[in-house]
Amino acid sequence: MVALSPRLDLRQSQSLVMTPQLQQAIKLLALSSLEVESFIAAEIEKNPLLESENTSLSAQETPVKNEKIDSGEASQERASDDVFSDQDFNGSEALDVNIDSDIVNQDSAADKISHDSEAGLNISGGADGNGSFDSSDSLDFDSFAAPGISLRDHLLVQAGTSFSGSELLIAQQIIDKIENTGYMEYEVPLLAYQMGVDAQDMERILSVIQRFDPIGVGARNLSECIAIQAKEADRYDPCMAKLIDNLDLVGKGAFDRLRRLCNCDEEDLRDMLMELREYDPKPGCRFQRDDSVAITPDIFVTAKGKGWSVELNSANLPRLLVNRSYYSEMSSAGPDKETKAWLNECIADANWLIKAMDQRQKTILKTVSEIIKQQDGFFRYGVSHLKPMTLRMVAEAIEMHESTISRVTSNKYLSCDRGVYELKYFFTSGVQNNDGSEGISAEAVKNAIRELIDNEGKKILSDDKLVELLRAKDFDIARRTVAKYREAMGIGSSVQRRREMKMMGG
Repeated sequence: MVALSPRLDLRQSQSLVMTPQLQQAIKLLALSSLEVESFIAAEIEKNPLLESENTSLSAQETPVKNEKIDSGEASQERASDDVFSDQDFNGSEALDVNIDSDIVNQDSAADKISHDSEAGLNISGGADGNGSFDSSDSLDFDSFAAPGISLRDHLLVQAGTSFSGSELLIAQQIIDKIENTGYMEYEVPLLAYQMGVDAQDMERILSVIQRFDPIGVGARNLSECIAIQAKEADRYDPCMAKLIDNLDLVGKGAFDRLRRLCNCDEEDLRDMLMELREYDPKPGCRFQRDDSVAITPDIFVTAKGKGWSVELNSANLPRLLVNRSYYSEMSSAGPDKETKAWLNECIADANWLIKAMDQRQKTILKTVSEIIKQQDGFFRYGVSHLKPMTLRMVAEAIEMHESTISRVTSNKYLSCDRGVYELKYFFTSGVQNNDGSEGISAEAVKNAIRELIDNEGKKILSDDKLVELLRAKDFDIARRTVAKYREAMGIGSSVQRRREMKMMGG
């Protein structure tokens, strides 16, 4: 029998401890420019030695990236290999980019037109880049239109002129239940019960709202929405009513059955179907959604000679400065032990944030440069030349961890001559070529399918025919894969497309 008694044992083990500063640096990698701006503003507010260039008033202050301040008692931590690189976290790692003040502190890609120096990240290519900026480019001021009004606000304005008193309160509650598409999926009797009002009064107020602009808003289903618009157009006769009540048959293409139900000939049915297509099935979608978010590019990529120039969008990233005047004033005043420790802590925090921001910029540029190298065909010729690429491929090429690449490419957008793309867009699965190699991106296959369907004309292509045409283009792809990609793009089957053409009189 084993006796139970207390004892002391010595054990030796290894563990990875992440300091708060290292956790902060990892967090910065995954943030977008706008989120970093908010983070920096919060740090400046709580650290009196940290300032941004646009708020500093001292002529002696210089960019922090060139600042060398020894905090005396504060020691700098080393970063984890899995987070940044095998080098010290001091911004001294040599990357394939010249990050000087003229490059990093640009507000837009157009700011570099006037610079004659070889600024930016140049990646050699095999052919001349196209679409570079020139003097003929000009801003499209129409694109800076004021934000549109939301559907809710648009309806509330009309309700204010149509109702008053308790009816206005009921109308506001109804409008709050209307979805962005224009439909009201909330049960009217339930809403009336919750508000303690008569259901018939609420139905009457709802019927008035349904005649607001856009016509059909507040409908409970598609049939009611179309019926409201047909009534407003004075086209709601018995034949049209019967057609609207059987929209499921329209979707199935059961035109013979519809002719019998509507008691009309083929020509009248075709006219009603054409008129039906003029009605808006989702009247609320023409208005701006309340949750719409503007995208701000984090990186600009422009053609430069035979390569590419990569530039960070630092419009939302102020250059950090250290308030040396305040530090000197506090130090010369003979601070007590607590004040001196507080100053050293502020300087250590400022130094770490400066290095974290500098390393963040270098890591982003290094990652984007590798993406451009591997997707050079996309930037030159379009989505048809997009290659399959994974996080591991980029991580191995630049000798970083996959988790780092994942953080760098999260919540960040790249702007080039072909548009604005999320960095995650360039990481796609691959489809085998006829030679067995996985050299074609899934996005390239989708683009090829879309082009074939857009150009099919009156001869509707089946999925089997699409497979045949794609294999002629060296896409070794199965029929079920074609169907999956087609459905993902919101394109109907050959039967559905043929039915739509027939409805349009084709």
